[in-house]
Amino acid sequence: MIFANHAHVFPEEVRPDGTVEKLIELMDDCGIDKAVCFAPFSGRLEEAGFETPANEWLAKAIKGNDRLVGFGTVDFKKNLRDEVDRIAELGFKGIKMHPPYQEFIIDGEEAFQVYERAEELGLFISFHAGMHWHRLRDNRVILFDEVAWNFPKLRFSLEHIGGYHFFNEGLAVMCNNSRKGDDYVFAGWTTIRDRYGMTAWSLTDEQLETVILQTGENRSIFGLDFPYCKATDIKWDIERIKRLNISEECKEKILGGTLEKLLK
Repeated sequence: MIFANHAHVFPEEVRPDGTVEKLIELMDDCGIDKAVCFAPFSGRLEEAGFETPANEWLAKAIKGNDRLVGFGTVDFKKNLRDEVDRIAELGFKGIKMHPPYQEFIIDGEEAFQVYERAEELGLFISFHAGMHWHRLRDNRVILFDEVAWNFPKLRFSLEHIGGYHFFNEGLAVMCNNSRKGDDYVFAGWTTIRDRYGMTAWSLTDEQLETVILQTGENRSIFGLDFPYCKATDIKWDIERIKRLNISEECKEKILGGTLEKLLK
C-alpha cells in the first residue's frame, strides 16, 4: 500500500486542477491508496473571494472518504490556540505550516503558540523546509532545531528535507534530535526528483540514502506536493525510491508504513 503525505487541495473556484476529485484521479493513476491532504491557506481563499473558512471547507470536501486524511492550516490573523483547537475538533490529524508563504518566523512567539497547543493535542505538523522567496533569516532550516528542543514531544516533518540549498541543515536537525527514545522529527521526501537536473528541490540518490543511513528506516515519509507535481513526476519519484540501495522494508515504510503508524 502507498500512503502519501502532502497534497494541497482547493475549491474548484480557486484552483480547478487542485480539487479533491483531481487528487483522487491522480492517486488512481499513480497506484496510491491513501493520501494526506492539506486545507488551503486562508490567504489563497481570500484572494479568490472564497468566503468559507479553509478548514471547514476541507472537512466537508473529504467527509466520508476513507482514502483521504485531513490536515488543517492556521490563520495567523486569528487566535492561534483557537485555530489549533478547531483543527482537532474537525477530526484532522495534523497541521500544514509554511513559514515563508505564511510569513512567520519559525522560532517566533506566534508560531510557538501553535506548536505548544499541537503538542498538547497530539497533532502532527508538516513544515515546508527550504527557500521560498522570503527572508531567509526567518526561515533557516536549522531553526527547526529550536522547535524540537522546546517541544520535545511534538512530531513534525521537514518537507523537501531542506531542498537543494538547505539539505545539510535538515539532516542536522534530524540527527541532533535522535536520542529521545522515540521518533519525533521526520524527513518529508517531497519533490525530491532529479529528473530535470538539480533544481531548487532536487536531492541526489546519495543524499537520500544518507538520510536512511544516518537517521534510520523509520523517519522518512513520501509526499506528493499535488497539484504542483503531476502524475508523471510522482510516478518517477515512486520508481526512484524503489531503485535506491536501501532495504525493501525501508522502501515500504517510506511509501506509507511510517505515515500509517504515525497517524493511527
